[in-house]
Amino acid sequence: MMKRALSIGVAVGVAGFVLAAIFTGPQLLAGYQFMNVLDSHYTRYDADVGTWPQPQDTCSTCHGSSGQSQNEQYPSLAGQQANYLQAQLQAFAEGKRHSAQMEPLAASLTKEQIVSLAQYFSRQTPHSTDTPTANEQLSATGQASAAARGCSACHGNDFMGGAAGPRLAGQGKAYLLSQLQAFKQGTRTDPSGAMNATASLLSPTEVQALAHYLAGLTPTKR
Repeated sequence: MMKRALSIGVAVGVAGFVLAAIFTGPQLLAGYQFMNVLDSHYTRYDADVGTWPQPQDTCSTCHGSSGQSQNEQYPSLAGQQANYLQAQLQAFAEGKRHSAQMEPLAASLTKEQIVSLAQYFSRQTPHSTDTPTANEQLSATGQASAAARGCSACHGNDFMGGAAGPRLAGQGKAYLLSQLQAFKQGTRTDPSGAMNATASLLSPTEVQALAHYLAGLTPTKR
């Protein structure tokens, strides 16, 4: 009798284990695979920028993972010119460029961290922040205005940035609009004076058209 009970108990236990494996096996496998992916991610992260957390992890709140913004009001940092990023962080830190969020954050960074952040984001692959609603006439007006105003002289023929100007291609339309208006109104200044002078000549229609055209361009990694 005891042998029979023991056999039944073992059989029930095995059956329970098999059923558990059937129902939970996929979840266990998925969990194992997820942990492997996570381990691989942290290995690459450590090799690229060092142990977590890093200063750029704070930046992702507004500027997105790896500096790729998902909000058209915030600029993408991915693929941006390193010298431009460094100059802007320094300007925020010194109170020469104004932002309630950026000024205290930049002021808390060391010079070494500013250089490191600029180099890190410049290495990332850029993508478009958003895709503006198709408007061929507005895009054509923006393209013509960019050519007439000589924007490519500083920002590059592909608008991915040049020696004197940042990447504009694929930035959020709302961000581009706000910055063009800030330069036009003088609430943001360019040390060379070029952007303020150019923006002051733009009509409201040109401002809208330029932002629409530039936001619709596909950025490329150099």
